Amino acid sequence: MEATSKKHKGVGYMKNSVANLPPRERGKRSKTNPWWYVLYVFIAIVIILLILSILSVLGLIGYTGVKVNDAINEISTVEDGEPSDLPVPSAKEKPVSMLILGLDSRKETGSLNTDVIMVAVLNPETKKATIVSLPRDTLVEMDGYEKHKINWFYPNFKSMENRKKVEDGNAEMKKMMSQFIGIPIDYLTTINFQGFVDVVNTLGGIEIDVDMDMRYKDTADGTNIDLKKGLQTLNGEQALDFVRYRKSSSNVKKPTRESSDFERNQRQTKVLKEIVRKLQSFNAVMKIDEIFGAVGKNLKMDVQPSQIREMISTYYNINRDDIEYIPVPGTWKSPYVYLDETEFAAAKEKLKQHYDTEAPQ
Repeated sequence: MEATSKKHKGVGYMKNSVANLPPRERGKRSKTNPWWYVLYVFIAIVIILLILSILSVLGLIGYTGVKVNDAINEISTVEDGEPSDLPVPSAKEKPVSMLILGLDSRKETGSLNTDVIMVAVLNPETKKATIVSLPRDTLVEMDGYEKHKINWFYPNFKSMENRKKVEDGNAEMKKMMSQFIGIPIDYLTTINFQGFVDVVNTLGGIEIDVDMDMRYKDTADGTNIDLKKGLQTLNGEQALDFVRYRKSSSNVKKPTRESSDFERNQRQTKVLKEIVRKLQSFNAVMKIDEIFGAVGKNLKMDVQPSQIREMISTYYNINRDDIEYIPVPGTWKSPYVYLDETEFAAAKEKLKQHYDTEAPQ
């Protein structure tokens, strides 16, 4: 089904949704890459920080450029003034909640998976953001819905929309998540992780002191990590390799040592700091149209362009220390992850406090 209007193209419109793939291709994933979920969570956080950093730059230089406005219109999937169920209060006046879905749509595997599920609340009064992350295999068992993993619902709703079974798959997803998380979901955002690569490339690469030699190959998804130790400029693909490396595969001639969780966390922090540093540089300001364009190709939001501009003027100077990230742990018991009820309740309460301006802070 081709998009007939901006509204109907939806957030992250899926021409080839998982539901339309052959059974053997659905959810296809290399068993040798159990670390992909952690990587996706990291990249989603990177993209969120990129968005906030770009808002900061735009707030400093203004956002009246034609290309920037074009990029905002490209990111938004709805028109200003369009009849919809979207909230109307300004982001300057009222906290907003957003469901963030990280999509793995790698051409090498031919699949499309919702590998990151996050709920974020931005509060204009406190200038703070709370981001709750849920495992993609989280069991959802609620009245009115089939028992499934949480990452099953979005592609299913979009498939139902394509088959005219529901009017709006995004609205159905927000309705389901509102019930599951305990606060109204105002907006839905999808992120394709190619955006990480594109933005780093647009910045001209990032200078990183690679802490060790890294070699890894996976013919299933075309991964070929081959990095040498030392200070160097990494392009987008190499930066992705740098943060994703875990250990050598058996098919490399000269295996490199395994990387610990602590080392991977250090590398992720190093990349984050360097990206933010470059985004705040003079050269980045000169490339703001290109940077925003790179994000625009991989980021879709059902937020009106005028509301995006409200967010820019409200959150351009948000302190990154005021972004609280809460991953909800759980226990794996095939085929589901059962969330820790105490931790999940605490995470939901934190979201509620930041979303409800009358709740105690």
